[in-house]
This record gives sequence, C-alpha cells and structure tokens, in this order.
Amino acid sequence: MNASTVPMDSSKLVLLLSFLYILLLQPSLNAAQPNFTHYDCNWNIVSNSNYTTDSNFHRNLNSVLSYIASATPIDYGFYRLFAGEFPDSVNAFALCRGDVAVDVCRSCVNNSTRKILEVCPNTMDVFGVYELCLIRYSNSPIFGVVDDHYFFDEENEQNVLDVTLFNQALQTLFARLGARAASGNSFKKFASGNQSAGVQTVYATSQCTPDLSEGQCYGCLLDLYRHIPNCCDGSIGATLTNPSCNLRWDIVKFFSGTLEILSPTTLPAPSQGKKSNTAVRIIVIIVVPTVGVMILVICICLFIRTRKQREKERVEIVNNIEGAESLQFAFSTIQDATEDFSEKNRLGQGGFGVVYKGVLPNGQEIAVKRLSKDSGQGDLEFKNEVLLVAKLQHRNLVKLLGFCLEGIERLLIYEFVPNSSLDHFIFDPTKHHKKHLLSHVGMEKLEGRDCSRYYRSRFE
Repeated sequence: MNASTVPMDSSKLVLLLSFLYILLLQPSLNAAQPNFTHYDCNWNIVSNSNYTTDSNFHRNLNSVLSYIASATPIDYGFYRLFAGEFPDSVNAFALCRGDVAVDVCRSCVNNSTRKILEVCPNTMDVFGVYELCLIRYSNSPIFGVVDDHYFFDEENEQNVLDVTLFNQALQTLFARLGARAASGNSFKKFASGNQSAGVQTVYATSQCTPDLSEGQCYGCLLDLYRHIPNCCDGSIGATLTNPSCNLRWDIVKFFSGTLEILSPTTLPAPSQGKKSNTAVRIIVIIVVPTVGVMILVICICLFIRTRKQREKERVEIVNNIEGAESLQFAFSTIQDATEDFSEKNRLGQGGFGVVYKGVLPNGQEIAVKRLSKDSGQGDLEFKNEVLLVAKLQHRNLVKLLGFCLEGIERLLIYEFVPNSSLDHFIFDPTKHHKKHLLSHVGMEKLEGRDCSRYYRSRFE
C-alpha cells in the first residue's frame, strides 16, 4: 500500500460511517412524530381536492403551516391563518385542548404541522387529531363555520353497570359543560368537570373552536351529544370529535385542573308538622337576606377588581408594545395627519373599523386603521393584535409603524404602499420569484376579526 491510497481510503470510511449514522438516526427522527389518533385526507369531498408540488396552493400551505408552527406569541391554544386567493387559498387552524400547558400545546401543534403533510400529501382538505391537539386546513371557508361531520373513539370498551344512571349523569354534566364552554371568549371555549353517577364519578370535557359564536358552539356540542346513543351508549369512556367541537368522558380523570364539588345524591326526608314549617320559615328569613348581601358584596368586589385590572392592562399594553420597539403616536398627530379622518382620505372599511390615508409631519405617508368604538375589541384583544404584528415583523410583511391608545380611541398605523396594491407588493414584477406574504390581513383573521377591504383595493 502506497501513501497516496491512504487519504482516499480514509475518506471512504468517513462517508460510510456518516451514511450508517443517518440510517441509525432515521428511526428516532420518525419516532419524534407520533401518529394521529385519527386523520382524514378527504374530510369534505370537493372538486379538485388534490394539489401538485410547487403549485400556488402548495406554496401557500407551506407558508401557513410554517407560521402556525412558529406562532410563539400566541399562548391561548388557538392558531389560525389564511393565505392566497381561491382556488389556491389556504385556510388553516390548530387547536389545543383547553387545559394543556403552553409548551405542550406548541409541541403538539409543531408535530401536527409536519405529520399532516406526511399522512396526507397533496390533499387540499384534511383533518388530523392528536389527544391534546388537532389541525385542519382546506381551500374552502372554515372559519366561523360549524362542521357537522364527526367521528368517535371509545377510550374504554368496558360498559357501565347501570346505563340509565350513567346516562343521566352524562346528560347533566354535558349540559353544564356545554353552556360554560359556549360562553367562553374569542380566545378559548373550553370547560371540564365531573359528575356523580352512583358509586362512580364521570369526568368530561367540552370544547369548541373560539371563532364560533355562543349559539354555534352550544349547537355543535349538542349535536355531538345526540350521537352518543348511536356510537357508544353505555361506554365508560369515549371521545366524539369534529373540526368545530369535541367532547370526551371517562371514569378516570384525564384533564388537569381542580374538580367540582359534587352535590349529595340524596336529600334528607323532610320532617312533619308545624315545627318543620316554622323551621323552614326561619331558615328562609335568615338565608335569603344573607345570600343577597353576599351577592352584592361579590358584585362590588368584582366591579372594583375589573376596573383596576383594566387600568393595569392599559399600562401593560403601552409597556409591552414599547418593549417590542413599536412607537406610540399621539392621537392629535394622527388626527392632523388624516385631516381629522377626512372622508376624502378614507381607503376602505371592514367589520371592525375604517382605514384612512395620512401624512405625518415628516412627510411619511401612512395607512391608519381606526377601530370602531362599538367593535367589541377590548384592551386585551388590542394588545394581542399589536404585539403579534410587532413581534412577527418581516421583510414581506406590511410594516406596523406604531399605535395610538388614548381614551376610547384605538389606532393602528401602518406603512403606506404608494401607487400600488398589496397584490403588487406580494407579486413584485421586478423579481423572478413570487414573494409569499402573510400580511396583517392574515393576522386579523388569526385574531378572529374581519380584515378591512382596503387591503384588496389600490391605494390612491
């Protein structure tokens, strides 16, 4: 063997070892992506339900799933985005079970965004479910829409001893949880609890996607509940799920959080005679005023606490936004820039406000979104919207220049794209490739709000 052959043999050995390392590592990489408990690659059968690689839909899908997987500012378990125009539009959301921790939720969502592409390649309308989260995307509208398809899984195939008593407990429990979940806010609609069923205790959860109204959520859960006799009557544990809502029960506690105090299953028999009636009257005379005073005190405390919390949130909003390197504008400055929100500077209007064109004292042109006073958007929603856009600044995002929060006025100030439309900005003719943009339009959708129509019109 001469000296010139040694380096060649060594390099071959290194390549061989590297190849073996990759082969050994591959199973562990696959193991990191757990299988869905259920998935459907053609959830709603529609025409042209498949897409091709490197198509507009494919690129939009990759952009949306990438943003959902990295949406760290969101900590309430609901991720929602859209991109593109029909028929290449992508509407997608991920939802975590309402009791899971933030880091567990994000890990589950991360897995789902990758796993769904493995099990459902080149499909436009899919639905995948883990125990702690689910993912859904489609080229059809799915936000604020109740899906009436469903599937079920029996967590425990054993049957209860007294079906009638158990079903009564389920009915009572799901009626209570359904009302609580439906009355949730635009961030979370989730409820958990327990109910006595004779010698057993049944534990359950009810959840809807937060973009549904209270009526839609309750109706969706009620529809699932009505399917119980057809799928899993008498089962001590099962899950019924569709993309819009889900419910689950078991005789073993499977969710986190405190349990409800169970009321007694039986009441003592009433005593007889005048003494009993007198005792009842005395109890009523004492209890009713006491309860009334307690309710009044609680209401006063809640009012004071709410008012203090609002003031605290208002200060936190400014501090948090300044920490994200945004700029707070004085209302008078924006008022002058838009000529007192003149009608001639009006660019468009959406469900939650009007957009105006303006010019700052330094000559910079801006687009101002003025949220309507009756939009229903509170300080917390405004805070989340500004923080989300500020933290996700990107060269392909319409830049958020700042905000204004004075009294009841809430303004968002963006850069103005002159002599062009947002479509022109997304598809720059001077480039040889398309820039895929998830603008604040998508962010508004993610936050559960209608986007202003000026994003689709040309700026004057």
